[in-house]
Amino acid sequence: MQRPSTPERRARTWAGLAAVLLLAGCAHAPEGPARLGLRLPPAALGTAISVQQHLTVQRPDGTNDLDVALEVDAAHVGLVGLAFGQRVLSLDYDGSALKEWRHPMLPAQVRAADVLEDLQLTLWPVDAIAQALPSGWRIEEQGLTRVLRRDGAVVATITYGGTPRWQGTAVLDNVRYHYRLTIESASE
Repeated sequence: MQRPSTPERRARTWAGLAAVLLLAGCAHAPEGPARLGLRLPPAALGTAISVQQHLTVQRPDGTNDLDVALEVDAAHVGLVGLAFGQRVLSLDYDGSALKEWRHPMLPAQVRAADVLEDLQLTLWPVDAIAQALPSGWRIEEQGLTRVLRRDGAVVATITYGGTPRWQGTAVLDNVRYHYRLTIESASE
């Protein structure tokens, strides 16, 4: 098989970097109300996990995909995002400090803090989330569905394909910021 020429490789790289714009759907807070700012301790998950996931973000202007490797233990949360085999984002959170590495072409509005928030809203136990919510916010869980509200208005719903939460498929519908994040986890 013939290796693509340098211009073709650059085009593929640019296409891969464009795919990271999917994170803008789950990480970009448009003008208007601020994000929740959830920062739970890694140990609050209650277990250690290491999983590969495929993320799909659907927004009114399009759909994008990204592969991630996620590791959580009692001391840290680590995530590496890949587009076309190239690292475009990584985050490491130890319960107090959030460290982020970004590809230079990653848009500024893609924020590791927002990625971490969606991750924790989806995977952490609902009781741990409820205890950390500021005044006016509420989360409830019934069966395989979670609903996050602010002052009674639905902000997001999360629907799971099964348990535990990090296996199978989870779908986060963010009503406030108009995106749907589908997380498909590979079997451990």
